[in-house]
Amino acid sequence: MFRKTCLSNGIPVLMENMPGVRSITVGIWVKVGARFEKPEKNGISHFLEHMFFKGTKNRSQKEIAIDIDSLGGDINAFTSRESTTYYVKVLNDFVSEAIDILSDIFTASLFREEDIGNEKKIILEELRMVEDTPDDLIHDLFFEDIWGDQGLGMPVLGREETINTFTRPDIQKHIGKYYGTKDVIISCAGKVDFKEIPILLEKSFGKLRKGTKPALHSNSGFKGNINVYKKDLSDVHLCLGVEGISQNDVRRYPFLFLNTIIGSGISSRLFQEIRENMGLVYTIYSFLSSYHDTGVFGIYTATAGERYVDVTERIIQEIRNIKESLTTSEVDKAKSQLKGNLMLALESSSGRMNNIARQEIYYGRYYSPSEIIKNIEKIQLQEVRDIAADFIDNKKFAVTVLGPADESELRGIN
Repeated sequence: MFRKTCLSNGIPVLMENMPGVRSITVGIWVKVGARFEKPEKNGISHFLEHMFFKGTKNRSQKEIAIDIDSLGGDINAFTSRESTTYYVKVLNDFVSEAIDILSDIFTASLFREEDIGNEKKIILEELRMVEDTPDDLIHDLFFEDIWGDQGLGMPVLGREETINTFTRPDIQKHIGKYYGTKDVIISCAGKVDFKEIPILLEKSFGKLRKGTKPALHSNSGFKGNINVYKKDLSDVHLCLGVEGISQNDVRRYPFLFLNTIIGSGISSRLFQEIRENMGLVYTIYSFLSSYHDTGVFGIYTATAGERYVDVTERIIQEIRNIKESLTTSEVDKAKSQLKGNLMLALESSSGRMNNIARQEIYYGRYYSPSEIIKNIEKIQLQEVRDIAADFIDNKKFAVTVLGPADESELRGIN
Protein backbone atom coordinates (compact mmCIF):
# COMPACT_ATOMS: atom_id res chain seq x y z
CA MET A 1 0.00 0.00 0.00
CA PHE A 2 1.32 3.42 -0.96
CA ARG A 3 0.54 6.82 0.49
CA LYS A 4 1.84 10.32 -0.17
CA THR A 5 1.56 13.29 2.16
CA CYS A 6 3.49 16.49 2.84
CA LEU A 7 5.06 18.03 5.91
CA SER A 8 3.87 21.47 7.02
CA ASN A 9 6.68 23.09 5.03
CA GLY A 10 5.72 21.28 1.84
CA ILE A 11 8.32 18.48 1.77
CA PRO A 12 6.73 15.43 0.08
CA VAL A 13 6.69 12.26 2.15
CA LEU A 14 6.31 8.99 0.23
CA MET A 15 5.40 5.85 2.17
CA GLU A 16 4.95 2.26 1.04
CA ASN A 17 3.94 -0.46 3.47
CA MET A 18 5.28 -3.96 2.78
CA PRO A 19 3.32 -6.71 4.55
CA GLY A 20 5.48 -9.33 6.23
CA VAL A 21 8.58 -7.13 6.43
CA ARG A 22 10.05 -6.08 9.80
CA SER A 23 12.54 -3.51 8.52
CA ILE A 24 11.99 0.07 7.45
CA THR A 25 14.21 2.23 5.27
CA VAL A 26 13.95 6.02 5.39
CA GLY A 27 15.70 8.06 2.72
CA ILE A 28 16.25 11.80 2.34
CA TRP A 29 16.61 12.59 -1.36
CA VAL A 30 18.13 15.89 -2.44
CA LYS A 31 17.47 16.59 -6.11
CA VAL A 32 20.98 17.76 -6.89
CA GLY A 33 24.01 15.82 -8.08
CA ALA A 34 27.15 16.24 -10.13
CA ARG A 35 25.45 17.63 -13.25
CA PHE A 36 24.17 20.67 -11.30
CA GLU A 37 27.65 21.71 -10.17
CA LYS A 38 29.83 24.37 -11.69
CA PRO A 39 32.90 22.78 -13.34
CA GLU A 40 35.23 24.53 -10.91
CA LYS A 41 33.31 22.96 -8.00
CA ASN A 42 32.82 19.52 -9.54
CA GLY A 43 32.54 16.88 -6.81
CA ILE A 44 31.11 19.08 -4.07
CA SER A 45 27.82 17.14 -3.85
CA HIS A 46 29.73 13.93 -3.17
CA PHE A 47 32.11 15.75 -0.81
CA LEU A 48 29.19 17.09 1.21
CA GLU A 49 27.68 13.61 1.38
CA HIS A 50 30.83 12.49 3.21
CA MET A 51 30.91 15.52 5.50
CA PHE A 52 27.44 14.85 6.92
CA PHE A 53 28.85 11.87 8.83
CA LYS A 54 31.74 13.72 10.51
CA GLY A 55 29.93 15.03 13.57
CA THR A 56 26.99 17.21 14.61
CA LYS A 57 26.08 19.56 17.43
CA ASN A 58 24.73 16.53 19.29
CA ARG A 59 26.96 13.62 18.24
CA SER A 60 30.59 13.06 17.34
CA GLN A 61 31.48 10.94 14.33
CA LYS A 62 32.10 8.00 16.64
CA GLU A 63 28.82 8.51 18.50
CA ILE A 64 26.91 8.46 15.20
CA ALA A 65 28.53 5.09 14.44
CA ILE A 66 27.86 3.72 17.94
CA ASP A 67 24.24 4.89 17.99
CA ILE A 68 23.35 3.27 14.66
CA ASP A 69 25.25 0.06 15.42
CA SER A 70 23.45 -0.23 18.75
CA LEU A 71 20.19 -0.39 16.80
CA GLY A 72 21.55 -3.12 14.52
CA GLY A 73 20.91 -0.72 11.65
CA ASP A 74 22.67 0.73 8.64
CA ILE A 75 23.14 4.40 7.79
CA ASN A 76 24.76 5.49 4.55
CA ALA A 77 24.55 7.81 1.56
CA PHE A 78 25.24 7.90 -2.17
CA THR A 79 25.60 10.56 -4.84
CA SER A 80 24.66 10.27 -8.51
CA ARG A 81 24.67 12.68 -11.41
CA GLU A 82 21.19 13.99 -10.54
CA SER A 83 20.61 13.38 -6.83
CA THR A 84 22.16 12.80 -3.41
CA THR A 85 20.57 10.38 -0.96
CA TYR A 86 20.98 9.83 2.79
CA TYR A 87 19.24 6.80 4.25
CA VAL A 88 18.89 4.65 7.33
CA LYS A 89 17.60 1.08 7.57
CA VAL A 90 16.51 -0.47 10.90
CA LEU A 91 13.93 -2.75 12.42
CA ASN A 92 10.64 -0.91 12.69
CA ASP A 93 10.93 -1.00 16.51
CA PHE A 94 13.73 1.58 16.27
CA VAL A 95 12.36 3.90 13.59
CA SER A 96 12.05 6.87 15.96
CA GLU A 97 15.70 6.61 17.03
CA ALA A 98 16.80 6.10 13.42
CA ILE A 99 14.99 9.19 12.15
CA ASP A 100 16.52 11.19 15.00
CA ILE A 101 20.04 10.14 13.90
CA LEU A 102 19.29 10.78 10.22
CA SER A 103 17.81 14.22 10.88
CA ASP A 104 20.72 15.08 13.19
CA ILE A 105 23.33 14.58 10.49
CA PHE A 106 21.13 16.32 7.91
CA THR A 107 20.26 19.43 9.92
CA ALA A 108 22.98 19.80 12.59
CA SER A 109 26.32 18.79 11.04
CA LEU A 110 29.23 21.04 12.02
CA PHE A 111 31.57 20.83 8.99
CA ARG A 112 34.69 21.56 11.03
CA GLU A 113 37.75 22.77 9.16
CA GLU A 114 39.90 19.89 10.42
CA ASP A 115 37.31 17.37 9.21
CA ILE A 116 37.21 19.03 5.79
CA GLY A 117 40.97 18.67 5.49
CA ASN A 118 40.92 15.02 6.51
CA GLU A 119 38.02 14.20 4.19
CA LYS A 120 39.86 15.66 1.21
CA LYS A 121 42.56 13.04 1.78
CA ILE A 122 39.98 10.25 1.98
CA ILE A 123 38.17 11.29 -1.19
CA LEU A 124 41.42 11.75 -3.09
CA GLU A 125 42.25 8.15 -2.14
CA GLU A 126 38.82 7.12 -3.42
CA LEU A 127 39.51 9.00 -6.64
CA ARG A 128 42.86 7.25 -7.07
CA MET A 129 41.16 3.89 -6.54
CA VAL A 130 38.84 4.69 -9.46
CA GLU A 131 41.80 5.73 -11.59
CA ASP A 132 43.42 2.37 -10.78
CA THR A 133 40.20 0.49 -11.61
CA PRO A 134 39.84 0.70 -15.40
CA ASP A 135 36.33 -0.75 -15.57
CA ASP A 136 35.19 2.19 -13.38
CA LEU A 137 37.42 4.85 -14.94
CA ILE A 138 36.32 4.18 -18.50
CA HIS A 139 32.69 5.02 -17.69
CA ASP A 140 33.71 8.48 -16.46
CA LEU A 141 35.84 8.96 -19.57
CA PHE A 142 32.97 7.79 -21.77
CA PHE A 143 30.50 10.23 -20.22
CA GLU A 144 32.92 13.12 -20.64
CA ASP A 145 33.53 12.11 -24.25
CA ILE A 146 29.85 12.07 -25.15
CA TRP A 147 28.69 15.11 -23.13
CA GLY A 148 31.73 17.30 -22.64
CA ASP A 149 33.34 18.65 -19.48
CA GLN A 150 30.22 20.03 -17.78
CA GLY A 151 26.75 18.80 -16.82
CA LEU A 152 26.36 15.05 -17.25
CA GLY A 153 29.91 14.80 -18.53
CA MET A 154 31.41 15.61 -15.11
CA PRO A 155 32.42 12.75 -12.78
CA VAL A 156 30.46 12.32 -9.54
CA LEU A 157 33.63 12.20 -7.42
CA GLY A 158 35.03 15.35 -8.96
CA ARG A 159 38.65 15.91 -9.89
CA GLU A 160 41.75 16.26 -7.75
CA GLU A 161 42.18 19.93 -8.67
CA THR A 162 38.58 20.77 -7.69
CA ILE A 163 38.47 18.70 -4.50
CA ASN A 164 41.55 20.46 -3.15
CA THR A 165 39.79 23.85 -3.42
CA PHE A 166 36.71 23.04 -1.30
CA THR A 167 36.20 25.23 1.77
CA ARG A 168 33.66 25.45 4.56
CA PRO A 169 31.96 28.46 2.86
CA ASP A 170 31.66 26.36 -0.32
CA ILE A 171 29.84 23.65 1.64
CA GLN A 172 27.56 26.14 3.38
CA LYS A 173 26.77 27.83 0.06
CA HIS A 174 25.84 24.49 -1.53
CA ILE A 175 23.56 23.63 1.40
CA GLY A 176 21.99 27.08 1.42
CA LYS A 177 21.24 26.91 -2.29
CA TYR A 178 20.03 23.33 -2.66
CA TYR A 179 19.18 21.67 0.67
CA GLY A 180 15.77 23.25 1.17
CA THR A 181 12.13 22.32 0.98
CA LYS A 182 11.96 22.66 -2.82
CA ASP A 183 14.87 20.31 -3.27
CA VAL A 184 14.07 17.48 -0.83
CA ILE A 185 11.74 14.50 -0.78
CA ILE A 186 11.51 11.86 1.95
CA SER A 187 10.89 8.24 1.03
CA CYS A 188 9.98 5.44 3.47
CA ALA A 189 9.33 1.77 2.77
CA GLY A 190 8.93 -1.42 4.77
CA LYS A 191 6.89 -1.83 7.95
CA VAL A 192 5.46 1.68 7.74
CA ASP A 193 2.91 3.17 10.10
CA PHE A 194 1.18 5.83 7.98
CA LYS A 195 0.23 7.85 11.08
CA GLU A 196 3.46 7.59 13.04
CA ILE A 197 6.00 8.35 10.29
CA PRO A 198 4.71 11.84 9.31
CA ILE A 199 4.65 12.86 12.98
CA LEU A 200 8.26 11.76 13.50
CA LEU A 201 9.39 13.45 10.28
CA GLU A 202 7.53 16.67 11.07
CA LYS A 203 9.39 16.92 14.37
CA SER A 204 12.75 16.46 12.62
CA PHE A 205 12.32 18.12 9.22
CA GLY A 206 9.27 20.36 9.54
CA LYS A 207 11.38 23.47 10.20
CA LEU A 208 13.63 23.04 7.19
CA ARG A 209 13.87 26.35 5.30
CA LYS A 210 13.00 26.99 1.68
CA GLY A 211 15.60 26.57 -1.03
CA THR A 212 16.23 27.14 -4.70
CA LYS A 213 14.94 24.59 -7.17
CA PRO A 214 17.99 23.13 -8.97
CA ALA A 215 18.37 24.19 -12.58
CA LEU A 216 19.66 21.70 -15.12
CA HIS A 217 22.97 22.54 -16.72
CA SER A 218 22.32 22.03 -20.41
CA ASN A 219 24.58 19.56 -22.14
CA SER A 220 26.25 19.93 -25.46
CA GLY A 221 24.91 17.56 -28.08
CA PHE A 222 25.78 13.86 -27.94
CA LYS A 223 29.20 13.36 -29.54
CA GLY A 224 29.73 10.17 -31.51
CA ASN A 225 33.51 10.29 -31.67
CA ILE A 226 36.32 7.80 -31.13
CA ASN A 227 38.56 8.61 -28.14
CA VAL A 228 41.56 6.53 -27.07
CA TYR A 229 43.26 6.90 -23.68
CA LYS A 230 46.58 5.11 -23.68
CA LYS A 231 47.42 3.38 -20.42
CA ASP A 232 49.72 0.52 -19.50
CA LEU A 233 47.14 -2.17 -18.78
CA SER A 234 46.95 -5.89 -19.46
CA ASP A 235 43.58 -5.49 -21.25
CA VAL A 236 41.89 -2.91 -23.42
CA HIS A 237 38.64 -1.58 -21.94
CA LEU A 238 35.86 -0.40 -24.25
CA CYS A 239 32.70 1.67 -23.88
CA LEU A 240 30.60 2.38 -26.94
CA GLY A 241 27.08 3.63 -27.40
CA VAL A 242 24.46 5.90 -28.92
CA GLU A 243 22.22 8.60 -27.49
CA GLY A 244 19.33 7.16 -25.50
CA ILE A 245 16.18 8.56 -23.90
CA SER A 246 15.13 10.55 -20.85
CA GLN A 247 13.71 8.84 -17.76
CA ASN A 248 10.09 9.77 -18.46
CA ASP A 249 10.13 9.01 -22.18
CA VAL A 250 7.11 6.88 -23.14
CA ARG A 251 9.46 4.59 -25.08
CA ARG A 252 11.33 3.49 -21.95
CA TYR A 253 9.66 0.07 -21.79
CA PRO A 254 10.50 -1.12 -25.32
CA PHE A 255 13.99 0.33 -24.85
CA LEU A 256 14.37 -1.78 -21.69
CA PHE A 257 13.47 -4.81 -23.80
CA LEU A 258 16.10 -3.93 -26.39
CA ASN A 259 18.74 -3.49 -23.67
CA THR A 260 17.77 -6.81 -22.08
CA ILE A 261 17.98 -8.72 -25.36
CA ILE A 262 21.28 -7.15 -26.43
CA GLY A 263 23.33 -7.25 -23.27
CA SER A 264 21.55 -7.68 -19.94
CA GLY A 265 22.29 -11.08 -18.44
CA ILE A 266 24.15 -14.22 -19.43
CA SER A 267 21.55 -15.22 -22.04
CA SER A 268 21.84 -11.91 -23.89
CA ARG A 269 23.07 -11.78 -27.47
CA LEU A 270 26.38 -10.08 -26.72
CA PHE A 271 27.25 -12.42 -23.84
CA GLN A 272 26.38 -15.52 -25.83
CA GLU A 273 28.01 -14.43 -29.08
CA ILE A 274 31.09 -12.44 -28.04
CA ARG A 275 31.98 -14.36 -24.87
CA GLU A 276 30.50 -17.86 -25.10
CA ASN A 277 30.70 -18.55 -28.85
CA MET A 278 33.84 -16.59 -29.74
CA GLY A 279 35.67 -16.54 -26.41
CA LEU A 280 36.87 -12.98 -27.01
CA VAL A 281 36.02 -11.42 -23.63
CA TYR A 282 35.32 -12.32 -20.02
CA THR A 283 32.78 -9.58 -19.20
CA ILE A 284 30.39 -7.83 -21.57
CA TYR A 285 27.11 -6.06 -20.88
CA SER A 286 24.87 -3.28 -22.15
CA PHE A 287 23.38 -0.47 -20.06
CA LEU A 288 20.63 2.11 -20.42
CA SER A 289 21.35 5.26 -18.40
CA SER A 290 18.54 7.84 -18.45
CA TYR A 291 18.28 11.31 -16.93
CA HIS A 292 15.86 14.25 -16.85
CA ASP A 293 16.40 15.26 -20.46
CA THR A 294 18.57 12.69 -22.21
CA GLY A 295 20.29 9.33 -21.86
CA VAL A 296 22.76 6.87 -23.33
CA PHE A 297 22.51 3.28 -24.48
CA GLY A 298 25.96 1.76 -24.10
CA ILE A 299 28.05 -1.39 -24.02
CA TYR A 300 31.08 -2.15 -21.85
CA THR A 301 33.66 -4.88 -22.29
CA ALA A 302 37.37 -5.60 -21.89
CA THR A 303 39.59 -7.78 -24.04
CA ALA A 304 43.21 -8.65 -24.79
CA GLY A 305 45.22 -5.94 -26.52
CA GLU A 306 45.44 -7.71 -29.86
CA ARG A 307 41.67 -8.26 -30.04
CA TYR A 308 40.11 -4.86 -29.31
CA VAL A 309 39.54 -3.87 -32.95
CA ASP A 310 37.90 -7.21 -33.77
CA VAL A 311 35.75 -7.07 -30.63
CA THR A 312 34.59 -3.52 -31.36
CA GLU A 313 33.67 -4.43 -34.94
CA ARG A 314 31.75 -7.52 -33.86
CA ILE A 315 29.81 -5.62 -31.18
CA ILE A 316 28.75 -2.92 -33.63
CA GLN A 317 27.85 -5.52 -36.25
CA GLU A 318 25.75 -7.47 -33.74
CA ILE A 319 23.86 -4.35 -32.67
CA ARG A 320 23.30 -3.04 -36.18
CA ASN A 321 21.72 -6.37 -37.16
CA ILE A 322 19.35 -6.42 -34.22
CA LYS A 323 16.29 -4.85 -35.84
CA GLU A 324 15.94 -7.40 -38.61
CA SER A 325 16.84 -10.43 -36.51
CA LEU A 326 14.72 -9.80 -33.39
CA THR A 327 12.27 -12.59 -32.66
CA THR A 328 9.04 -12.92 -30.72
CA SER A 329 10.62 -15.58 -28.50
CA GLU A 330 13.36 -13.13 -27.48
CA VAL A 331 10.74 -10.53 -26.58
CA ASP A 332 8.81 -13.10 -24.54
CA LYS A 333 11.98 -14.15 -22.71
CA ALA A 334 12.79 -10.49 -22.00
CA LYS A 335 9.31 -10.04 -20.49
CA SER A 336 9.93 -12.82 -18.00
CA GLN A 337 13.42 -11.54 -17.23
CA LEU A 338 12.30 -7.95 -16.65
CA LYS A 339 9.39 -9.01 -14.44
CA GLY A 340 11.66 -11.25 -12.39
CA ASN A 341 14.31 -8.56 -12.04
CA LEU A 342 11.68 -6.06 -10.92
CA MET A 343 10.18 -8.25 -8.22
CA LEU A 344 13.57 -9.29 -6.86
CA ALA A 345 14.71 -5.66 -6.69
CA LEU A 346 11.56 -4.70 -4.78
CA GLU A 347 11.75 -7.47 -2.18
CA SER A 348 13.76 -5.30 0.23
CA SER A 349 12.62 -2.14 2.00
CA SER A 350 15.68 -0.30 0.65
CA GLY A 351 14.79 -1.30 -2.90
CA ARG A 352 11.24 -0.03 -2.46
CA MET A 353 12.47 3.19 -0.87
CA ASN A 354 14.66 3.84 -3.90
CA ASN A 355 11.91 2.95 -6.33
CA ILE A 356 9.20 5.25 -5.01
CA ALA A 357 11.63 8.16 -4.61
CA ARG A 358 12.86 7.90 -8.20
CA GLN A 359 9.28 7.68 -9.44
CA GLU A 360 8.43 10.91 -7.65
CA ILE A 361 11.53 12.67 -9.00
CA TYR A 362 11.16 11.61 -12.62
CA TYR A 363 7.46 10.89 -13.12
CA GLY A 364 5.75 12.87 -10.38
CA ARG A 365 3.53 9.91 -9.55
CA TYR A 366 3.53 6.38 -8.12
CA TYR A 367 3.54 3.24 -10.27
CA SER A 368 2.68 0.06 -8.37
CA PRO A 369 4.60 -3.14 -9.19
CA SER A 370 1.45 -4.58 -10.78
CA GLU A 371 1.07 -1.50 -13.00
CA ILE A 372 4.71 -1.76 -14.10
CA ILE A 373 4.25 -5.45 -14.89
CA LYS A 374 1.17 -4.66 -16.99
CA ASN A 375 3.20 -2.12 -18.96
CA ILE A 376 5.92 -4.72 -19.50
CA GLU A 377 3.42 -7.33 -20.64
CA LYS A 378 1.97 -4.96 -23.28
CA ILE A 379 5.20 -4.65 -25.25
CA GLN A 380 5.24 -6.34 -28.66
CA LEU A 381 7.99 -7.25 -31.10
CA GLN A 382 7.35 -4.32 -33.46
CA GLU A 383 7.77 -1.75 -30.67
CA VAL A 384 11.23 -3.11 -29.88
CA ARG A 385 12.13 -3.11 -33.58
CA ASP A 386 11.00 0.52 -33.79
CA ILE A 387 13.39 1.45 -30.98
CA ALA A 388 16.25 -0.26 -32.78
CA ALA A 389 15.36 1.61 -35.98
CA ASP A 390 15.08 4.99 -34.24
CA PHE A 391 18.20 4.79 -32.07
CA ILE A 392 20.62 2.39 -33.71
CA ASP A 393 20.08 2.32 -37.49
CA ASN A 394 22.47 4.70 -39.25
CA LYS A 395 23.58 6.22 -35.94
CA LYS A 396 27.23 6.97 -35.29
CA PHE A 397 28.60 5.16 -32.24
CA ALA A 398 30.63 6.95 -29.61
CA VAL A 399 33.65 4.80 -28.76
CA THR A 400 35.93 5.25 -25.74
CA VAL A 401 38.99 3.03 -25.39
CA LEU A 402 41.30 2.73 -22.37
CA GLY A 403 44.55 0.77 -22.46
CA PRO A 404 47.28 -0.20 -24.93
CA ALA A 405 45.39 0.85 -28.06
CA ASP A 406 46.01 2.91 -31.18
CA GLU A 407 43.36 5.35 -32.40
CA SER A 408 44.44 4.92 -36.01
CA GLU A 409 43.38 1.25 -35.92
CA LEU A 410 39.82 2.27 -34.98
CA ARG A 411 39.41 5.04 -37.54
CA GLY A 412 36.05 4.80 -39.29
CA ILE A 413 34.88 1.85 -37.19
CA ASN A 414 31.85 3.67 -35.73
